Amino acid sequence: MTKYERAGESRKFDPNFKGPIYNRSCTDILCCIVFIFALLGYFAVGILAWSQGDPRKVIYPTDSRGQFCGQAGTRLEKKPLLFYFNILKCASPLVLLEFQCPTTQLCVDSCPDRHLTLVKAKLGSKEDHEYYKRYCKEGVDFSQLSPPELLRDGLCPAMLMPSKAFTRRCLPALGTMKGGVVVVGNETTFDDGQGVSINASDVLEASKKSNLAVEARQVAMRIFEDYTQSWHWILLGLVIAMVVSLIFIVLLRFLAGVMVWVMIVLVILVIGYGIFHCYMEFASLKGQPGSDVTIRDLGLQTDFSIYLQIRQTWLAFMIILAIVEFIIILLLIFLRKRILIAIALIKEASRAVGHVMSSLFYPLLTFALLSVVIAYWAITAVFLSTSNEQVYKVFNKTDDCPFALETCDPKTFNSSNISAQCPDAECLFSFYGGETVYHKYLILFQFYNVFLFFWCANFVTALGQVTLSGAFASYYWAFKKPDDIPAYPIFSSLGRALRYHTGSLAFGSLILSLVQVIRVLLEYLDHKLKGAQNKAAKFFLKCMKCCFWCLEKCIKFLNRNAYIMIAIYGKNFCSSARDAFFLLMRNIIRVAVLDKVTDFLLFLGKLLIVGIVGIFSFFFFSGRIKAVEEAAPSLNYYWVPILTVVVGSYLIAHGFFSVYAMCVDTLFLCFLDDLERNDGSSERPYFMSQSLLSLLKKSNEEAKSVD
Repeated sequence: MTKYERAGESRKFDPNFKGPIYNRSCTDILCCIVFIFALLGYFAVGILAWSQGDPRKVIYPTDSRGQFCGQAGTRLEKKPLLFYFNILKCASPLVLLEFQCPTTQLCVDSCPDRHLTLVKAKLGSKEDHEYYKRYCKEGVDFSQLSPPELLRDGLCPAMLMPSKAFTRRCLPALGTMKGGVVVVGNETTFDDGQGVSINASDVLEASKKSNLAVEARQVAMRIFEDYTQSWHWILLGLVIAMVVSLIFIVLLRFLAGVMVWVMIVLVILVIGYGIFHCYMEFASLKGQPGSDVTIRDLGLQTDFSIYLQIRQTWLAFMIILAIVEFIIILLLIFLRKRILIAIALIKEASRAVGHVMSSLFYPLLTFALLSVVIAYWAITAVFLSTSNEQVYKVFNKTDDCPFALETCDPKTFNSSNISAQCPDAECLFSFYGGETVYHKYLILFQFYNVFLFFWCANFVTALGQVTLSGAFASYYWAFKKPDDIPAYPIFSSLGRALRYHTGSLAFGSLILSLVQVIRVLLEYLDHKLKGAQNKAAKFFLKCMKCCFWCLEKCIKFLNRNAYIMIAIYGKNFCSSARDAFFLLMRNIIRVAVLDKVTDFLLFLGKLLIVGIVGIFSFFFFSGRIKAVEEAAPSLNYYWVPILTVVVGSYLIAHGFFSVYAMCVDTLFLCFLDDLERNDGSSERPYFMSQSLLSLLKKSNEEAKSVD
């Protein structure tokens, strides 16, 4: 059996084939039905989550009674901040177990701005009384009760310390003086209100390094200010990126050959300079003490710069680069014809995009649909995560309470047996949970939300690929271009995809989604095992992650080509994937060369656009262009708009070039199919352009007779 027989039979000539088949039937109906029911289930999960969830649990902090601080329309509306009676208890391991500090938490209007103990407040002025009373429980008779009574009943904190609000919580205002000394409100030690002196450094762990958090908040505010000052210039930069992308796509049709050869020459020159540099370093180390030591004698060193001081390292680099240079030159010699075909194919893709200009705007539809999918997933995830009920647990100041960490009811706690046996215990809000059937299966709903997110996102991407490939295939198989190109090819292709091939798109995206979900689970397990000491398990997990990463890449490549065949021939997913795979295997050399050359050229185009817009924005926002220096906004960090413009420019360029890449892949499969199906005779003429025909030294007999 020959390799061509193993890769399937070549396509036979069909006189009725004139491009994408219009008389087609529905494919993969079973998967279409499953996908519809999955979507209905997804909507049901969303409705259930929206009826049970409460996003206020994410927006507002919750006090010890489960009330939301700062919620509009409640009596705590003017108390948006959460205050901890004893922030030091937040360093307890219970925080990790119960997700809640084992101390009374209170909603307040502002954080304390000075250090004050309960005893000093009682002995102080009326102003001190009123100030301290703001941080006690509501309804406390501060003037009548003594400090021991207030502390015994947990009505007031033992002390106040200077704090700042971060994420709506009052955290100690930590800072550092010269020498790294930790301070709280310029004090290194302070009284805790019960006769014990506390070091400021003891607060550091409890507040979870809130000094860094406050600094991060200040940076975030400055960044926000920069966006308010420069947003219109950022939009202008993105518009420029869009215009440059359009100009680049138009010019690529005429300059594709020049750009590819310039890229190849630059690669050869860069590698050649690397060889020269390695030789110069190798020669300069001759006679230097210790430079003749071998890498084996040196062994493994943590300081890698040591290896650069021995000649053998530079000799190895020089040999490796020389081998790479030799291989590249050989490939260029033997594959020069393939590179010319790749350039011609890129030019043909430019012509196709020019005749189907609406394809450049299709990514806007894909972006809108993906935005809907992401928004639905995010909102559903928030509602699911906030659909638990308030769970209260017993927190005791001492360790001799048998009911510690048991659930309790704050309404009946004071009259219960627990309060009698543990007089120091409190019934405090711990976390959100529940024991109903809904809460037991909540983790499954979250998993279903994630899985359907991947499935829907991949379906939207697949729909875009089938739509674009159907339109570009209509261009290729039009014998007389552009006369034979059907009207509105994008809309026709989109209609065929939705009407006949929803099941096939759902099938392909389902396979990819399963692999992606497995990768997410592996990432979760890897995160959980970071602190583990089992080297074998960690190694096995790394291998699994690598294997599934490769599998995902292979499936994406196979799906992409299968969707092209679906758009052209209207077969089901498995048949299309098989036909595409065998067609590519029968032309494996062309696939390897053309795919890499075109991919690199398109990536080079993205970098060129990002570089042009990025350099211009750098000179503008940094004020280095004298002509527009006064127009440039005054910024805290000029890299903020620059980075935004650069990232946005890359996304815009990627959107345009994704259409271009899909066009190249579609035309390439059509090109391979054309070579197998036709022979250039008057009965079986080639559909490819005249430039591709001349490169392959082929021609149509009709063209000869015209000459």
